[in-house]
Amino acid sequence: METKLHTFLNSDLLNKYLVGEASYEETKEVEFFISNYPEAAEAYEKLQNNLEIIAKSGAVDVPKNILGNILDALEEKNDTKVIQLVQHRKTPWYTIAATAAAVLFAASTFFLYQKNKNLLDENNVVIDEIYDLRSDIEKNNSRLSELSSELNKLNNPNARKYIINGNDRAKDLKTVAYINPVDKTSLIDVIKLPELPEDQHYQIWAELQDRMVNLGILDESDRKMKQIPYMEDALALSIKIGKDGEETNENNTEVAEISLKEK
Repeated sequence: METKLHTFLNSDLLNKYLVGEASYEETKEVEFFISNYPEAAEAYEKLQNNLEIIAKSGAVDVPKNILGNILDALEEKNDTKVIQLVQHRKTPWYTIAATAAAVLFAASTFFLYQKNKNLLDENNVVIDEIYDLRSDIEKNNSRLSELSSELNKLNNPNARKYIINGNDRAKDLKTVAYINPVDKTSLIDVIKLPELPEDQHYQIWAELQDRMVNLGILDESDRKMKQIPYMEDALALSIKIGKDGEETNENNTEVAEISLKEK
């Protein structure tokens, strides 16, 4: 049974179960292992924590006015106008009947035309909102695929997690780096960056044996996992404050650093 547990943990069933892509049989299998094996339950809990880390971009909400528009279209009532013909002189009955029939026909035609036009306009509005809703669903599905892919990267047993906290110059700074030396990939998760003047920004650097390499700019407004260049044999990662239009690796600009040789 240990072999089956090992095979299960190395599969992507936990990821599929967490993002709602598992089939009925796969769901039963996942819940069996979670209920009976602490290792599976621990792996599932780790996945949930990782999902909270990477799922920071707010899912696009379904427009709230769609249901209201549809209900309004279904409940709309139009009162039929009653036209009274008042004759001040005697007129042959057939003339009155013909006139009344003509007026009623014209009124009915106008009413049906207006009703059809209103329904057509409302139908076009609903169609446009349905297309918008489909577009939102496609975006959500695309984001779901991205989350599943990022979960696979974070759950990879070869991935190493490094929490980077700020020094006295930036006490509230906190980021998390995920480095996989086997796949040669690096990800950075920006959790908190203290505010800087408009002409300054945060840069992440890799320290090599003989030089420092700038890996890019960190921006708190980008709340998604960000891929950064993988540096072979990097000794440490550091975050420095830079100015627009120039690069710097001066030590007095450093606000955070972590060694990559501790693990």
